[in-house]
Amino acid sequence: MKPKQLLINIKIVSFYLLMISFSLRFVSCKKSDLFKNDIFWTEENSPQVIGNMVIDDLFTRTDLMMYVTSFWTGVHYAEACSGFGAARLAGLSNDSETINRLSVRYTKVIEDSLVKDANHVDANVYGILPLELYMQNEEEKFLQQGLELADGQWEDTLPNGLTSQVRYWIDDVWMIGSLQVQAYRVTGNEIYLERAAMVTDSYLQELQQPNGLFHHGENAPFFWGRGNGWMAAGLAELLSELPESSPYYTSILEGYKKMMDALLTYQAEDGMWRQLIDKEESWKETSSTAMFGYAITVGVKKGILSKTTFTPVYQKAWLSLVEYINEEGKLTDVCAGTGQSDDINYYLDRPRTTGDLHGQAPVLWFAYSLLARY
Repeated sequence: MKPKQLLINIKIVSFYLLMISFSLRFVSCKKSDLFKNDIFWTEENSPQVIGNMVIDDLFTRTDLMMYVTSFWTGVHYAEACSGFGAARLAGLSNDSETINRLSVRYTKVIEDSLVKDANHVDANVYGILPLELYMQNEEEKFLQQGLELADGQWEDTLPNGLTSQVRYWIDDVWMIGSLQVQAYRVTGNEIYLERAAMVTDSYLQELQQPNGLFHHGENAPFFWGRGNGWMAAGLAELLSELPESSPYYTSILEGYKKMMDALLTYQAEDGMWRQLIDKEESWKETSSTAMFGYAITVGVKKGILSKTTFTPVYQKAWLSLVEYINEEGKLTDVCAGTGQSDDINYYLDRPRTTGDLHGQAPVLWFAYSLLARY
């Protein structure tokens, strides 16, 4: 046998051994945890390999990403979203070592009082992380911390019953909704789902544009990628749990489908989405692509999006996205933090970063959704 052919055969055997090993790794998972679908990825760009690279990168960051403002100092929501994604993905594969390392990393948040309730969405959303850790390791300290933040979100309410943290920024649907959904998952108390649904329905009625997408703000009439990504991910997260019996289910589902149809229209040929979704002159942006891929994968697996139409959409998104992940597990071409502006060039000229947790986090969500069953 020629050396070249021998090398090819070795690679093929290695790939199938990896797939067998991965399958065995999930044997002890609950039957409903693993989605059995046709594998469309290669050994190098599989969700488990990419996910582990991103998790490894998280542990190289000895310092937590912090949020420092005039009214509040605490753990940044991008750190929380990354830890949440890492814990969920590790839990799916019963990776107790990673769960233990995450527990150690975020126990110091409790011990050093690094999260304080500032009655602000960016503060309270941290609760998604300890609640996920509790679901994986049943440590009561994480349950207590997470529920305090979830319930604290509704300590002050508006006359219409919504939390006073409502500000009608498009990222709020994730910041508020995901925390309340997590609280429902650990308690089974439907009040949390009702809260999330009330807020989400209100935002859809107020903010969704005729084309299905969302302006960055009242005075920022642009369809900014990551802003819409938070909305898409938040809608998917809620619909993954919201029962059809909810009075808000139909309107939320309609809003979600309308948005997904718009994303289908604007996806680039290679599977990416752009910094400004509807502007072809805009550069291809990775954090939004990961968020949209996650939202669409959830919809297909929940049976609320057409499998025939949308499966190729999320598959193309994943295969293109992984090309932007370097050997250190860092995602490139992530839009830097972006405020609202009425100048289109402000968005087109935003800096592109590498390894920003705003991008690392949704890669983990996307990887999880490709492996999980809903």
